[in-house]
Amino acid sequence: MRAMIVAAGLGTRLRPLTDLLPKPAVPVRGIPMIETTLALLAAAGARHVAVNLHHLPDRLRQVAEDACPAGVDLHFSMEESLLHTGGAIRRVAGFLGEEETCLLVGGDMIVDLDLAGLVARHRRSGREVTLALLRRPDGAGSAHGTIGVDAEGRICRVADRWDAGGERGAGFYTWVNVVSRSAFATLPARDVFNHLDDWWVPRAIAAPGTIGAELLTPGDPVERPKRCRWIPVGTPAEYLRANASPLRLSYLDVDARAAGRGARLVGDCVVGPGAVLGAGAHLRRAVVWPDERVPAGFAGADGVYAGGTFHDFGREAA
Repeated sequence: MRAMIVAAGLGTRLRPLTDLLPKPAVPVRGIPMIETTLALLAAAGARHVAVNLHHLPDRLRQVAEDACPAGVDLHFSMEESLLHTGGAIRRVAGFLGEEETCLLVGGDMIVDLDLAGLVARHRRSGREVTLALLRRPDGAGSAHGTIGVDAEGRICRVADRWDAGGERGAGFYTWVNVVSRSAFATLPARDVFNHLDDWWVPRAIAAPGTIGAELLTPGDPVERPKRCRWIPVGTPAEYLRANASPLRLSYLDVDARAAGRGARLVGDCVVGPGAVLGAGAHLRRAVVWPDERVPAGFAGADGVYAGGTFHDFGREAA
């Protein structure tokens, strides 16, 4: 099976960290985030994975190659100017369409779900596309940012931008998608576009039933197949939260792998491989990136030591 990690974005919400590394290469609990995504895809049977590049492309390419599981071949798609999500997919559609089914996943989150099971159910459905959604509890919060599903499992609403009516449930978009080869025949004939608004919504209108979604319940997929653990890492607050708890995924024990490379926990801080804390340095609820040198006597909280300086995210983390 083939897959694509959509990874070329600028990561503006996570600046200044993404001035140093592209977002998918940012370390979470001591290993690059893209390493978890590659492990998820490999566990589901993907053997050829495309990664689109734009921001700090050489850094992302190197990190992806170093993190790539055995038996997985990487294919890189360089974007001199950003093509947005749809244009990025269109650029590698020939590569993805060499097999009947492919996976499209985002590069700015950590997710754990029964991806092989999702693929199998997609194939049985006959749909062109199946989106994985994390169920929003009834009556909880605004519909903004969620996708609605009707009684037949078809998408019927995208945030507040399109609403066909008939909604029976809603969920947050995990950026995990299963796509059939036939879907690529309906790609817009232009280079720059959004995959949801400019491709899948028009397709859902023109051919109801072709674009569906599966609502997954928050929780551990090991306990129940239709559960999903979704950890967004798009903002400083989300980044600190992702680093604050042990991360054992069904397909990868992140903490064990990081520890094997020399990462360690110091109080409530994650200290990356090769990083050194100077004498008397005192950090709380912080992350130290690999190979950093925290000066002796330094004190800081709710932030990240990266690029030779401490980035204080106390206000964002509150």
